[in-house]
Amino acid sequence: MDSHRPGDEPRSLADVSAPGRVAAPDEAISHEELALAARNHGLPLEALRYDVTPPGLHYVLVHYDIPPADADTWTLTVGGHVRTPLALDLAALRALPPVTHRVTMECAGNGRARLAPRPVSQPWLVEAVGTADWTGVPLRTLLAEAGVEPDAVEAVFTGADHGVERGVEQDYRRSLRLADATATDPEVLVAYAMNGAPLPPQHGHPLRLVVPGWYGMAHVKWLHDITLTDTPFTGFQQAVAYRYRQASDELGDPVTRIAPRALMIPPGFPDFMTRTRVVRPGPLRLEGRAWSGRAPVTRVEISTDDGRSWEAAALSPPDGHAWSWRHWHADWTATAGTHTLTARATDAEGTAQPLTQPWNRGGFGNNLVQRVPVVCL
Repeated sequence: MDSHRPGDEPRSLADVSAPGRVAAPDEAISHEELALAARNHGLPLEALRYDVTPPGLHYVLVHYDIPPADADTWTLTVGGHVRTPLALDLAALRALPPVTHRVTMECAGNGRARLAPRPVSQPWLVEAVGTADWTGVPLRTLLAEAGVEPDAVEAVFTGADHGVERGVEQDYRRSLRLADATATDPEVLVAYAMNGAPLPPQHGHPLRLVVPGWYGMAHVKWLHDITLTDTPFTGFQQAVAYRYRQASDELGDPVTRIAPRALMIPPGFPDFMTRTRVVRPGPLRLEGRAWSGRAPVTRVEISTDDGRSWEAAALSPPDGHAWSWRHWHADWTATAGTHTLTARATDAEGTAQPLTQPWNRGGFGNNLVQRVPVVCL
């Protein structure tokens, strides 16, 4: 029997796309959040052992739908405040000198589900990260070919992902200031390959933006247009979403570069449901990865007593990949009982991961230290 009554039908996009909100005290994860979690998978933490993440294990966030894309007919346009508008197919892009950068990419909402109260959105814990070798054309090369007009201040990037969010119908669209778009370090890429193969559909096939050091919202997927503007871009994903706010009526500060974080490869073996780790008594090597988009990671510390004491871990030597994570390791002698293992990164600017969680309404940039419960038997 139809349970709808006259007048129940949606009358506008606002009726089917709710405002952002914060969960009520003790509110459980909703079916909608579970559906988002099923669509957008994270990195299995044991995959931190790989220097370069296999594409199927790299975290994925798709805002709306994975759009249909035919590489044979795909065109990237570059226009707006340029002297020579461009329309480039994949063959033309591949004919330009290629560049490959190893880049660690992290979702801006990583850690959101650990907040209290919880912002209602994609419920990440700590697993929204991955590292890949991205190959493509430097954005600055394309902008130089188009000839940027003197009055241009930003580059606006449009993807083919289309949907509605908080009542606003939109293509996914973000911008970068011209200084960031044309920088040499980090060098922004228009990428067509991931780990030496064409981009998989969920990672933006056939073209995406790669912005080293920035959270994932800047890395526009399914990229098909770049427009140079003479005013700052004020679209939804720039001016409404991805802002650090304490209250909904604040303008807030923009989410940009990745805060420092260390993650540990969970030692031992897990319980299926709780993921509690079981280890055996004796010597054990703890290891993981650490990264920051603000400055190089210079220190990783570990604690085996839930943060009451700390010891320095050994960092792998720099490998020439300035925007990729670094491996770390430390030795621990496990003893019978329950332990909480913790890792904490500090970067060259002196910024360390917090031991207590700062809060913001969108759940962005939350880099609270990871805690790994283990039982030694």
